[in-house]
Amino acid sequence: MKKLFLIIGAPGSGKTTDASIIAKNDASFAHFSTGDLLRAEVASGSERGKTIDGFISRGNLVPLDIVVGTIVNAIKSSPKDYVIIDGYPRSVEQMTTLDDVLRDEREIELKGVIEVEVSEQTAKDRVLGRARGADDNEEVFYNRMKVYTEPLTSIKDFYTRNDLLYTISGEASIEEIVANMTKLINDLK
Repeated sequence: MKKLFLIIGAPGSGKTTDASIIAKNDASFAHFSTGDLLRAEVASGSERGKTIDGFISRGNLVPLDIVVGTIVNAIKSSPKDYVIIDGYPRSVEQMTTLDDVLRDEREIELKGVIEVEVSEQTAKDRVLGRARGADDNEEVFYNRMKVYTEPLTSIKDFYTRNDLLYTISGEASIEEIVANMTKLINDLK
């Protein structure tokens, strides 16, 4: 059975970096992001990939059931026993759709949802400091924060009720955050 860990956090919280380092440091972990999974499915040439490409190439959002199906397929196909997905769920709909699928799924167990908590100022400083592209500006940052925070209370409440939510501070150094997250994940394994 695959053990799944979801990592959520504001833009600039470091969730992708943290998850990447954990997977690099521990060979029993695979790390995926939703966008990477969708692109890989398209590149595979599978029927699902062709369907996804049909939506993406027209600039449309990929339907949620296809996204969740792609995630579940990647988890099941992973050669690793432990899977980390960062940045998911981003909405109540994504959360409930994944929960519905996992409730009937016998090959995957959700072990924990880890929130990397940072202040808005820290997140803003990191995003604007990295300036990787045209979307790393104040206006886009505040919009991304709004998109992240609007459903956050509902997502946290749901996972708290199911004894799955864990919070770690993302205010420390990358080394400290990774060490804290690694310890938490190992405790939950």
